Amino acid sequence: MGKPEHFPSETIKPVISKAELVRRVSAVLPAESLLYDEEELKPYECDGLSAYRKLPLAVALPETEDQIRAVLKICHEGRVPVVFRGAGTGLSGGALPYEHGLLLGLSKLKRILEIDPVARMARVQPGVRNAAISEAAAQYGLYYAPDPSSQIACSIGGNVAENSGGVHCLKYGLTVNNIMKVRFVTIDGELLEIGGDGLDAPGYDLLALITGSEGLLGVVTEITVKLLPSPVKAQVVLAAFDDVGKAGQAVADIIAARIIPAGLEMMDKKATGAVEQFIGAGYPLDAEAILLCESDGSEEEVESEIARITEVLKAAGATQIRVSQNEAERLKLWAGRKSAFPAVGRILPDYFCLDGTIPRKQLANVLKRIGEMQDTFNLQCANVFHAGDGNLHPLVMFDANDDDQLHRAEQYGAAILELCVEVGGTITGEHGVGIEKINQMCVQFRTPELNTFHSIKHAFDEHGLLNPGKAVPTLQRCAEFGAMHVHRGEEKFPDLPRF
Repeated sequence: MGKPEHFPSETIKPVISKAELVRRVSAVLPAESLLYDEEELKPYECDGLSAYRKLPLAVALPETEDQIRAVLKICHEGRVPVVFRGAGTGLSGGALPYEHGLLLGLSKLKRILEIDPVARMARVQPGVRNAAISEAAAQYGLYYAPDPSSQIACSIGGNVAENSGGVHCLKYGLTVNNIMKVRFVTIDGELLEIGGDGLDAPGYDLLALITGSEGLLGVVTEITVKLLPSPVKAQVVLAAFDDVGKAGQAVADIIAARIIPAGLEMMDKKATGAVEQFIGAGYPLDAEAILLCESDGSEEEVESEIARITEVLKAAGATQIRVSQNEAERLKLWAGRKSAFPAVGRILPDYFCLDGTIPRKQLANVLKRIGEMQDTFNLQCANVFHAGDGNLHPLVMFDANDDDQLHRAEQYGAAILELCVEVGGTITGEHGVGIEKINQMCVQFRTPELNTFHSIKHAFDEHGLLNPGKAVPTLQRCAEFGAMHVHRGEEKFPDLPRF
């Protein structure tokens, strides 16, 4: 499924056979932790980007850090490519298997190792669910702030790999802002620890380098995360608008008024209609767009901020404003937002959940142009996104059983991402590049920048075995895609291999 040319070129071939790989890995893993028959591999053929699928040579499911090190050493010696997988909820194809490689699943490493309520931190293994951290910390009045829509299922290791955000990232930051230390294993089995238990660590910020590296540099085996005190009170304002552009401008107005809400989300009419059919969150169906704007803190802080937010929304032209009156109503409003992706999935068989980020002042303009593209590609698109930080999540709907619809959906998605770059934004905010956006990397970055990415990759992974063909395109791919700036005589580094 999917266009073959969209897949990464599989140029890395192991120097050992599949039978030899299975024999060696079987020596370090229990029998139930190694899968290699076709029917056993099928569940691992894709991540959340199900339009593209492949089977790996085998799937290894280690249970300990030592087992991970042993498996990676075997792969390094046998030149076997390795793709890491967390919960499989990623939306950019980052965990798409490599046909001639091993898929390393981390779902069995799911222990919360320590919660320190005094230092306000927790040590966890990579397979721990995002939501499970807050559930475990709740007894101490603490929680973990980043909350992707998939938080009931997604793993913290995957969150680190993609630098995930969530509806509250406007105020509290992305994953990179909420972790203190990670342990990770390089392709040759070396165990490294970066970061620290203090507020800062000396030297280069390697913690930020690993966060969002999409499995290209190493496999994270332990994460120390920051915990925050649970707010005394939280309320959410629902505002309806008769024009998408007005809603987009209202977002900019709120930030311009020096208000940084705990969350500021936007959904258009297509998205709210789908949500109401699915979960009945109480959204107005006649609105062209709605905003959800949350305030949290002390009783006094929330009361004051809600009043200011309401004034800004009225001035921006909101046709309806409603403030949650209790915790149940607040959670119901957020449940609608977090159910938007599966809700849209009920309307058509497939959709691409895109992920681009733009300056807030461009929201109205970009939403208008995304809407106009529907006629160009003859496909529907619903919009639901983190409006406060300009992180768009357009949902391009199509039927993957129709090759033409899939092709048009790919073109529509590419056009949206390139529009994000055009207005001064970027092609990703939290989903990563994976295979979905690898061509658009050629649009956003020039040759010296791409060469820098390759040199960093080479420093950690000399033979390019970790998640090959993902996230960072080769210069050859960019030239074939048509990003001709790669051949304009810019300085190159011919001694570095291109992965």
